Amino acid sequence: MTSAYGAAPEKLPVKGFNHLGAAILDQDPAVHGGRRVVFLASDDDSAAAEIGVLAENLGFAPIRLGGLSEGGLLVQARGKSWGQLIFKDLIKFDG
Repeated sequence: MTSAYGAAPEKLPVKGFNHLGAAILDQDPAVHGGRRVVFLASDDDSAAAEIGVLAENLGFAPIRLGGLSEGGLLVQARGKSWGQLIFKDLIKFDG
């Protein structure tokens, strides 16, 4: 069975990589000994885990924000309402 979101069967969407502008995403994700953070939100833990692996393989530090209704709102820009994490270019340092 194919979902409404394309050829990925039984997968729900993952909101990710969209809180940063393209110019920042185009830069090396390794910064000052850390990794640039990308936020992920999804109602599908399995799909979010897959995108998290993709983010790590690209050199980013994925951080799950929860489901779309709560975490997705933190990185959303809509009208005059902007999520608290939109455009935040954060670096994660692994201890």
